[in-house]
Amino acid sequence: MISLFTYPMILFGLFCLWAIVIYNRLVRFRQQVSEGWSGIDVQLKKRSNLIPNLVETVKGYTRHEKNTLTEVIESRGQCIKVKNGGALERGEAEGKLTNSLVNLFAVAENYPDLKANDSFLNLQHSLTEIENDIEMTRRYYNGAVRIMNIGVETFPNVFIAKQFSFYRADYFQIEDPKDRLAPGVKL
Repeated sequence: MISLFTYPMILFGLFCLWAIVIYNRLVRFRQQVSEGWSGIDVQLKKRSNLIPNLVETVKGYTRHEKNTLTEVIESRGQCIKVKNGGALERGEAEGKLTNSLVNLFAVAENYPDLKANDSFLNLQHSLTEIENDIEMTRRYYNGAVRIMNIGVETFPNVFIAKQFSFYRADYFQIEDPKDRLAPGVKL
């Protein structure tokens, strides 16, 4: 025969089990967000390491395009400074670097010898691959953030999340509205 004391113990045990399951799920979500951020960081570091080589290659051909080269170097420096910043701050700096690289490649269009240079072509190809990898890692990160944010905000998870300091994560997104516009193509 089950005593009256047994029912509250069973309910308490079920409550504890429920809390443990939710806590572990939230920990898994947080780790996926961290993994996604780490992937972005690795790809951005690869891109940052290629930029000095690209700039030096272009310098030899475009002595008078100093402003564009300076902009690329300054944008890279800003990205390095905000390395430990949040997703929003980092996204803004990386967006500026991407824009300056686009400008650099536009300048290169004016120099046929540079466009035919093997070193420049290899660097341009490597940067294109890295940009594609960055896009994929951003998608993974933002997907992990979405799952984390849903997990933190849904009922009844919200009670466990608040109790154990699980918070919403920031998406890695474009800060400058001009970056969302389609580029103009002139033929």
